[in-house]
Amino acid sequence: MTMNKLVLRSALLTMTVLGSGALLAPAPAMAQVGQASLRGTITAPADNPVTEVTAIEVSTGIRRSATVGADGSYNFASLRPGTYRLEMKLQNGVRNSDAFTLRVGQNAGLDLDLSASSTPAADAGAAPADGAAAAPAGGDEIVVTGNRIRSLDGGQVGINITQRLIEQLPQNNRNFLAFADLAPGVRFIESADGSSRIQGGAQDSRTVNVFIDGVSQKDYVLKNGITGQDSSAGNPFPQLAIGEYQVLSSNYKAEFDQVSSVAITAATKSGTNEFHGEGFFDFTNQDLRSRRPSELYPTKLDKVNSNNKQFGMALGGPILKDRAHFFVTYEGKRIDSPYDVRPDNGYPISGLPSQYQQYFGSFAQRFNEDLYFGKIDIEPSDKDLIEITGKYRKESGVQISTGFQASSTATLNKVEDKRFTGRWQRSEDNWINDARVSYQDARWAPTPQTGGITTLFQATPLVNGNRSRFALLQFGAGGNQQDKGQKGWTVQDDFTWTGFNGHTIKVGAKASWIKLRSLEQNLINPLYTYDVNAFSQTAFNDSIPYRLQFGSATGTGASDVRSNNFQFGVYAQDDWDVTSRLTLNLGLRWDYEKTPAYLNYVTTQENVNAVSPANYPNLVNADYNINDYISNGHNRKAFTGAWQPRLGFTYRFDEAGRFAAFGGYGRSYDRNQFDFLQQEVSQGAFSTRSFNFIGADSQNPCTPSQTCIAWNPIYLTDAGRQQLLTGATGGGREFRFLNNNLKVPYSDQFSLGLRGRFQMIGVEVGYTHITSKNGFVFLLGNRRKDGSFFFNDPASATDTPSSPFGDPPQGYGAIILGTNGLRTNSDAAYVKVTKTYTQASPWSIDATYTYTEATENRQFGETYSLDFPSINDYPTIRSSGVPRHRLVMAGSVDLPLGFAFSSKFQIESASFQKAFIDQASPFQRILVGRETDGVGGGWGRRQLDIAITKYVPIHFVSDQTRLRFRVDVLNVLNDYNYVDFNNDPNSPQWGQQVGYSIGGNPPRTVKLSAGFSF
Repeated sequence: MTMNKLVLRSALLTMTVLGSGALLAPAPAMAQVGQASLRGTITAPADNPVTEVTAIEVSTGIRRSATVGADGSYNFASLRPGTYRLEMKLQNGVRNSDAFTLRVGQNAGLDLDLSASSTPAADAGAAPADGAAAAPAGGDEIVVTGNRIRSLDGGQVGINITQRLIEQLPQNNRNFLAFADLAPGVRFIESADGSSRIQGGAQDSRTVNVFIDGVSQKDYVLKNGITGQDSSAGNPFPQLAIGEYQVLSSNYKAEFDQVSSVAITAATKSGTNEFHGEGFFDFTNQDLRSRRPSELYPTKLDKVNSNNKQFGMALGGPILKDRAHFFVTYEGKRIDSPYDVRPDNGYPISGLPSQYQQYFGSFAQRFNEDLYFGKIDIEPSDKDLIEITGKYRKESGVQISTGFQASSTATLNKVEDKRFTGRWQRSEDNWINDARVSYQDARWAPTPQTGGITTLFQATPLVNGNRSRFALLQFGAGGNQQDKGQKGWTVQDDFTWTGFNGHTIKVGAKASWIKLRSLEQNLINPLYTYDVNAFSQTAFNDSIPYRLQFGSATGTGASDVRSNNFQFGVYAQDDWDVTSRLTLNLGLRWDYEKTPAYLNYVTTQENVNAVSPANYPNLVNADYNINDYISNGHNRKAFTGAWQPRLGFTYRFDEAGRFAAFGGYGRSYDRNQFDFLQQEVSQGAFSTRSFNFIGADSQNPCTPSQTCIAWNPIYLTDAGRQQLLTGATGGGREFRFLNNNLKVPYSDQFSLGLRGRFQMIGVEVGYTHITSKNGFVFLLGNRRKDGSFFFNDPASATDTPSSPFGDPPQGYGAIILGTNGLRTNSDAAYVKVTKTYTQASPWSIDATYTYTEATENRQFGETYSLDFPSINDYPTIRSSGVPRHRLVMAGSVDLPLGFAFSSKFQIESASFQKAFIDQASPFQRILVGRETDGVGGGWGRRQLDIAITKYVPIHFVSDQTRLRFRVDVLNVLNDYNYVDFNNDPNSPQWGQQVGYSIGGNPPRTVKLSAGFSF
């Protein structure tokens, strides 16, 4: 059976089985990704029944109608998030509800009684929304919905971030994702270079996915989950364009694909029947911030000049009232941010020779970003909605991370991201079809700012009889030369059937034709690494490096790797209202991806010969079979086992649904990043060459060979490096071999909890368990002459374990094996309290406390695992990327005289760090860990931000025109949340703070803002 036939057969099987299963019982509406749904029952007098109900979007006049069953039931399966009112046609007359709001991704229920009072006794415990009072049901009175909208969400765990929160809460960078950490188990992490990422539980950021207007923003090549977020201080989307978004940290439903940790669904703003616009300008500089720790310690210094300018505007309005609208926005950034150059592990700068001390200190880097977004929506009829959207993102500037790398090694940044989407939604009486076609073209292309050679100094001090290597300084040329991206088309369709009484059946499919590309020329500038303690603990060795690495074309193929990938996914969802109180959510999804660059790759004959028993007998008795990593172009198959059940339940203890139990189980597959898969091809075309030099490495001395030779100063020149290439059989080339049977990473997610609403306060307590498996990992394939990984000489009392880097195939560098095996486990208990802002009660609060026990079998975020022969040899211990305790609180309140106050507070326990200890007696390499000292008081990070906003009505252009003046104070308490800690387990200072970097956490900073809206 061909692969295309297998895909088609599996898709039809999924739709048939799930579709027929869905016919067995009725279910509530289930919204498409990013959409909302509403269903319920309307009770009317027997002699005057409701014949039709229409949901009208208040701001645009867009109408959607649904038939009403004999029992008064109705079902809107897919509505844009927004404010609506219901128009109910009775046999004699028309009734209208007051306005109510549906959130992004919300599955809502609303029952109305037109036969008596509009506020039933069952709702006595709920307060009407926005201060609305109950109205009698007779005549033309408005039917008040109040707080009777109830949640029909299943086992999913998460939170909704409203427009109020986005507008009011203080923040540094106008990244709309900054508030995602209000969801249980979610962290928003900013780095010292301004880049940011989302992390869910114990999994890495690559497992995240963001959906904007129902379209995936997944990065198929790079690591940070969504395009443009890898090593970038930019924002993925203009914040002015985001209406609101939903964050799900576990147990999402079958619509969600290519995600195994956090799924975020955002809805963009649309134009309305009135013209509305706004603009803003944010500013801060070094005069508006406190000194950073590195400007105070060890000696007080002048502040580094820095400034942050962010600005933008938006405009929306009608093209044709009630029928067509537009919305456009632009946001820009011009940022000069400080960074520090310091040795690792707190090594004193004075310990380096004076000629190198000039490289250390504090400096500034420039970043520029321009973001554009536009949207047109057209409603040619009451049954059709057409949307056309487009986004363009461009970034430039210089980037370098705080650390041991000097300014000269900086990278020139270049990011471009273009996305366009067309959507057509057709609504009939008993079905809705939502079709989308989207195009994307994303590019990430860093280049070195400086050319030449690069020098890296490493220290291996002798402490308590043991050595542990760490970096002191890297200077000279930059090494980041890449051009990676993705481009192609996606077609997706979601079909929802509502023709059965109180029942919704939904199936969907998505196909993508995406060209992935990767130009990776690692070490285009040669890197010379020196062990400064190689010959003496007192003399500084800067004359003989122990290793030279440089990139060079092999003459076989192009280093610009391209792959025409095909992706396909299909799902079915059955949400079954078993009783008026119990809802079961039953879903199944299947995904498939074909990556020709991996599947069709043929291992070169040179590589096969180099690792054959005749040329490299070290593998004869090895603990793995190299043939499992050699491809003939036909022995690799795309993974077809990505079946993903998604199950959930909700049991409501009362008819109003104010108190409920919920839970669920789901399996969710992600994908193997192309950045890993392409290395087999790219390393064959432009390979890293490695040569070691005899006697210059005090920790891992090499055995003389074609790639372990005596040092000669000529090797500092191009001619000398060419001499090395021709003098070794393989020119010191490194290998990349990928397993022929790669699996796809996935997670299993469980949740169980209780939800309750007390007047306007919502409380949720819950437990989640998430296990992830089959994460991609690189291992060291070198083996010693007897096939072992560690050399153990019983006659030696001083020999300690060391990885066999010094035993590669003759004339070649290291063998690196790509396979699966990373695992994480997370158990979390959380408490969440929410209170939504309303006009009648103008304050809000969102607070989440999470306690997490997480484990992993590899250092968090590290793909290269070169310390043990197999990933199974790594012990599973506490995760280094997850704090045990974390509390996030955010709130806002309206004050007199047109002022508004908002605040966000974060606190978490100290981080956990790991390190290896190599012992001679007993002979073993062990992994040890401990909590860092953090910043004292038992916590590892704390930050309090506040903002005060003043609105000034000016009644110019319209009665809604107003000016906005705002002051944000970031890190009010001026907490120094250090991120540099001694990681030498042999040192008495292990775990103690040794550097002065505070990562992405700023010192106390005042940000001034001005804006207008009409």
